[in-house]
Amino acid sequence: MLQKTSHFMRQANLINGEWVQADSGQTVDVNNPATGLKIGTVPKSGRVETRRAIEAADAAFKTWRKTTALERSKLLRKLHDAMMDNQDVLAELLTIEQGKSLFESKGEIGSAASYILWFAEEGRRTYGDVVPSPWADRRILVTKEPVGVIAAITPWNFPSSMLARKLGPALAAGCTAVVKPASQTPYSGLAWGALAEEVGFPKGVINILTGAAGEIGDEICANPLVKKITFTGSTEVGKILIQKSSVTVKKVSMELGGNAPFLVFDDADIERAVAGAITAKYRNSGQTCVCTNRFLVQAGVYDKFVEQLAAASNELKVGSGL
Repeated sequence: MLQKTSHFMRQANLINGEWVQADSGQTVDVNNPATGLKIGTVPKSGRVETRRAIEAADAAFKTWRKTTALERSKLLRKLHDAMMDNQDVLAELLTIEQGKSLFESKGEIGSAASYILWFAEEGRRTYGDVVPSPWADRRILVTKEPVGVIAAITPWNFPSSMLARKLGPALAAGCTAVVKPASQTPYSGLAWGALAEEVGFPKGVINILTGAAGEIGDEICANPLVKKITFTGSTEVGKILIQKSSVTVKKVSMELGGNAPFLVFDDADIERAVAGAITAKYRNSGQTCVCTNRFLVQAGVYDKFVEQLAAASNELKVGSGL
């Protein structure tokens, strides 16, 4: 199986168009969660490598921001097409490192590609405004400009689709990026670098590095060249990133935690409620930000619901997603 995915299973950082190891030579093991077996390694990068990636993104931004919306749109369309052409292989890689079923992985790759396609088209329509002026000799124009270098920090539960939601709008707007994928699922993020190379993105526009989350995060927050941070993950870590990035007054986008009660009332259709509960609780092995975290069941149907939910849960199969 790994032979099929080896082309996209990059075990190096992508910095300024070059695939490189950490300066220290240290690596982090990546394991298949279904088997516990090691499938590869990635660089254990720190602040020095992160600073280099940020500087590469800043240098590339000076040119990338001047490309036309149409040019950026065409490259994003090519990226979408490349993802769909390699959907099966990318899905296998995702399952091997993350553990979800191959069916769900294929769905995630398709979802990620759809985000890229959406922003490829929306990027062409980044319109401004003409505001009526209170002065006869002046015109007021509002234009939308790329903020600069963005840093994207992604989670392990949806490593491809979450990255698409961050990179898609950034690239379409004319921003360049530094990406830190989750250490548990780095290969799905690094695969974006391989795809971007193939379709012709200029070097430095997309930089991807793996390693020590604390050191990488500290450099991202402290470096004034980074203008925006987009993060999906825990509320605890999100608070830390907001606090540390306040020193350089960065723009931030935070998708944090979740709170998802499942309510069942006495007049509920119990069979439908159980089917919905199974999906809500066990989708992606129960690892989603909107996964049910508690059940609130009215007394009149409590015993019946619990009995049927237990029976349905016992029918689930646990094992390799392949």
